[in-house]
Amino acid sequence: MLGTLLSDDLPRSRVLTALLLLIALGLALAPFAFPGIRSLNTAATICIFIVLVASYDLLLGYTGIVSFAHTMFFGIGAYGVALALRAFPASWLAVGLGAAAGLVLAMALALLIGLFALRVQAIFFAMVTLAVASAFLILASQLSGFTGGEDGVTYRVPRELSPAFRLVDGPVLGVRIDGRIVSYYLLFGAALALVLAMLRIVNSPFGRVLQAIRENPFRAEALGYRTALYRTGATCLSAGAAALAGVLMALWTKYTGPDTTLSLSIMIDILLMVVIGGMGTIYGAVIGATLFVLAKNYLQVLMASAAEATAGVPLVADLVSPERWLLWLGILFVLSVYFFPTGIVGRLRDR
Repeated sequence: MLGTLLSDDLPRSRVLTALLLLIALGLALAPFAFPGIRSLNTAATICIFIVLVASYDLLLGYTGIVSFAHTMFFGIGAYGVALALRAFPASWLAVGLGAAAGLVLAMALALLIGLFALRVQAIFFAMVTLAVASAFLILASQLSGFTGGEDGVTYRVPRELSPAFRLVDGPVLGVRIDGRIVSYYLLFGAALALVLAMLRIVNSPFGRVLQAIRENPFRAEALGYRTALYRTGATCLSAGAAALAGVLMALWTKYTGPDTTLSLSIMIDILLMVVIGGMGTIYGAVIGATLFVLAKNYLQVLMASAAEATAGVPLVADLVSPERWLLWLGILFVLSVYFFPTGIVGRLRDR
């Protein structure tokens, strides 16, 4: 049963299995085990980035395509829902229309990029995607009458997802089941379904061909596979999954702007998560996204505690100051690459 659910792609490591179970249980029970707005927002961000990183790994890790346009597809999905909810009453119909429009537009752009650019060498394709993503970011920032410009778009979501909604009258396990909790479990369920769907794709015959193209595209072409067609298909699927991650982000934050969906810094974060978790495995996306989001949200808190504890020690208190959290985040990334060159999942599976 479990093998079928995971498309016969089992973790193949006891430690990895324990980590995945811990993450799954932590996310499933987050509203009850970790009460509070910040912890719930962290758990929701982890769910969104697991989908986003897994969709990029479908492109980079399984197909060997380096693209810098992934946040563009993520932003298209988010803006689709945002603009629909701003233009129409806050309803599930508006959410569906916005999500469908964002999904279609993202996959159409991915198809165009794939048809025109995937026949060139890898570095040139990366530059083309970077140029397209930058142009889209500039358009979103300057078309203030349509996208809200740098200020972005704020909107209302359906009543069932708003904090004023009450699913049950009394608290459950000490937690009030309001629209925020409903919204989180909608996001969690959608993220779980998307991850399982991508796991099915990479373990299908289509996914095997993608891995063959990654290893040796000339041999795959000689065997009769149209590599350009398969790469274009992988680009479209990856873009569609990224757009759906953007839809989840829009529903959760109730705000969509260039800095939260289209910026290059998000693209860099995605690359870091893929490398930390391990390329060419969906489980790597789960591990990498979880560790990175937790570090980004709580590293400053830990450093503040360390700075307070070492207040009387010269130099040490300055080194662990919360203002230097990016320095330590960079050091942690370098150490993870040094000790886990194939990513955490790759290292655990090798053991």
